[in-house]
Amino acid sequence: MIDAGHEVRLLDAERGHLSPEEIERAIADFAPGVVMTGHAGSTPAHPASLEVMRAAKRALPEVVTVYGGVYPTYHAEDVLAEEPAVDIVVRGEGEAVASALVEALLEGAPLAGVSGITFRGEGGRIQTNAPAPMLRRLDEWRVGWELIENWDLYQCFGLGRAAIVQFSRGCPHSCAYCGQYQFWTKWRYRDPRAVAAEIASLHRNHGVRFVDLADENPTSSKRLWREFLQAMADENVPVRLFATIRATDIVRDADLLPLMKRAGMICVLMGIETTDPATLRAIRKGSTTMEDQRAVALLREHGILSMLGHIVGFEEERFADYARAIRQVSLYDPDLLNAMYVTPHRWSDWTADNERRVVIQRDLAKWDYRNQLLASRHLSASAIFCLVKLMELAVHARPRALARALAHPDRELRAHLRWCFRFSFRVWRAEVAEFWRSPPDEASTLTLGQWFGRR
Repeated sequence: MIDAGHEVRLLDAERGHLSPEEIERAIADFAPGVVMTGHAGSTPAHPASLEVMRAAKRALPEVVTVYGGVYPTYHAEDVLAEEPAVDIVVRGEGEAVASALVEALLEGAPLAGVSGITFRGEGGRIQTNAPAPMLRRLDEWRVGWELIENWDLYQCFGLGRAAIVQFSRGCPHSCAYCGQYQFWTKWRYRDPRAVAAEIASLHRNHGVRFVDLADENPTSSKRLWREFLQAMADENVPVRLFATIRATDIVRDADLLPLMKRAGMICVLMGIETTDPATLRAIRKGSTTMEDQRAVALLREHGILSMLGHIVGFEEERFADYARAIRQVSLYDPDLLNAMYVTPHRWSDWTADNERRVVIQRDLAKWDYRNQLLASRHLSASAIFCLVKLMELAVHARPRALARALAHPDRELRAHLRWCFRFSFRVWRAEVAEFWRSPPDEASTLTLGQWFGRR
């Protein structure tokens, strides 16, 4: 938008903790012709995104409101039918679609000619245009970093200023519960050296010292991943990297781990999802428990922290399943654990296969992987919550884990572990308090199929 000559302002309502009234005043002061809203994440941010649209309409009733992201992509017609404050939904990748949409609005051209949108046409009839073509050259689009006015608001990992940068989009794997491969359709990548140069520029111009790679699968190509790591090492900037990487790729790329360390990689999140081999096969994860354990050991050998993402609820587990999972995850010996609940999405194959599961959490703001959404026939929601919190406590309070946090020989890693432990405990404590204040509805009989049928 900036490069096309439009005047643009970024209003980060989430980071600013803005009330609806404050959002309304900020929009009125700027008086835009178009208000676009998006969000980090998808489903849990939907209620807040609608609140932004309502605030925009209260401030400027004639403003055009545009909503984009993964959730509205798959719920476009529902959103427009249920929320009068939303005028247009952008489906899929938004860069080219949003640009074409703004040009059509300026010229007064029919919206029927803009691919990739759903909108209200004649007589309020909801119209869904053909999908927009997939972006093939990601480097043709850039992030408007200049819109950030106060970089000190964005900090992470105890390192100071932070940014999220994308090297690639999509994933070549087809895990049943995920759906990333469906949304992005094909794995694509940017010029590895251009990405490294962008990260270096963020450090030199804005003091950024931590970068989270927002890729679903950055290591899909070992050759390109090596080029990116080498380019980061050549830039020689004190920026630390965090990335989500498959355990199988860590094992495959063991020879690249010294280069990953030189490039600044400080922590890797690996989604092991489950410790049950049968469930791994059922969700088409494509990894084994042995590879997961080997990946943790390899990262530790090369001075890179490991965080495991473990999801409960794929099956209706019993007490023995949770006990085994706690033992197995402890045997992996990760530095950190992110224990989550399976979170169904309309667009995933797993949801279609489990449409008879019962939904016990109707607040979309809690569909964030940190809250239990589905009932189990064998354990109450309270029992499952306690077992998940016990898993987090047991893994982080292991003697070896505590020893690393207190006396890791690498001073930098020790500092990062302590920051993570402090932050994790704050989250853990807050989640315990929130669960007891507002527990899920265990009397619900609403099935997953019914839930998505009505949304």
